[in-house]
Amino acid sequence: MLMFFFPSISHLSAPLFSSAEAGNEHQPVSYAKAVRRAAPAVVNVYTRSTLVDPRSLRPRTIERQELGSGVIMSAHGYILTNFHVVYGADYIEVALQDGRTLEALLIGQDELTDLAVLYVQADNLPVIPQDPQLEPQVGDVVLAIGNPLNLGQTITQGIISANGNTGLSSRGYIDFMRMDAAINQGNSGGALVNSNGTLVGINAAAFQLENQDIQGIFFAIPYQLALNVMQKLIKHGKVTRSHLGVAGDAVVNAAGERLISTGQPLYGLSISAVNANGPAADAGLKVGDILLEINGKHFDSIQQALNMIAETEPNSTLALTINRNGQQLIVDAITKELRR
Repeated sequence: MLMFFFPSISHLSAPLFSSAEAGNEHQPVSYAKAVRRAAPAVVNVYTRSTLVDPRSLRPRTIERQELGSGVIMSAHGYILTNFHVVYGADYIEVALQDGRTLEALLIGQDELTDLAVLYVQADNLPVIPQDPQLEPQVGDVVLAIGNPLNLGQTITQGIISANGNTGLSSRGYIDFMRMDAAINQGNSGGALVNSNGTLVGINAAAFQLENQDIQGIFFAIPYQLALNVMQKLIKHGKVTRSHLGVAGDAVVNAAGERLISTGQPLYGLSISAVNANGPAADAGLKVGDILLEINGKHFDSIQQALNMIAETEPNSTLALTINRNGQQLIVDAITKELRR
């Protein structure tokens, strides 16, 4: 009927409305390759524990089951997960994406960084891609891989919102990597990878305030920190940290003016308190001294200085370069183990 009313179009052999030729279409943005590289190394973690029912008038034990995720870090069977995933567990089991289910042994755990290392005995284990030289940047695209709500392996996508601390002196989520790739119960201990599938962190927690609906702020333990802790747990079964027993403020000059902006270069750490029984006191450090270098190395932030101290083996000697009343001195201090 169309050609009957409009005979002039009868000679047209192509349709009036057509999509662009397939060869000219842009390829869709996809992270499938990254997922294929990383996802097989992310396992589901299931735990069982027995505890006394606090609601019972008579002593009665109940079994509690929890779930989380883990990341296979080594072909030798070492798996990283969160401390809170396996804390208090009597039995730990991991499920691989290839269908295998294995009993896991807890090698060690570190509450301060919320990390734990598991071991499974198996062959042909998929290992997460890693790059010790990788330096993630704010704005990098990241993918969170885990087992939220036990629905099965799930991928969420976001960006790094703020880089976290990579040293052993982390004191809470404030020092962890922040990102907006959604994580929920069961994602804890899973992998945070970049768009190449390379590990950049271990998923840890979501930021929440009571009675406030906050979304889009999630935390991951930076890869370098996680690797450092894992190696110590495998070697020693625990993580030891050192301290000097001082507190201080970041200053921008020898006069002790405080640093007020991240854009200002750090001059040093002005000591505001010295523990009477600590290593710094034994070494003769005083309130008002400005710490400039540790073992001849300058630091860019208080956190970096704390990391340099914390990562030193206890009972080691640190050469501390200080400014005391305008005079530069080098003081030797023997570190002690930090105990919680």
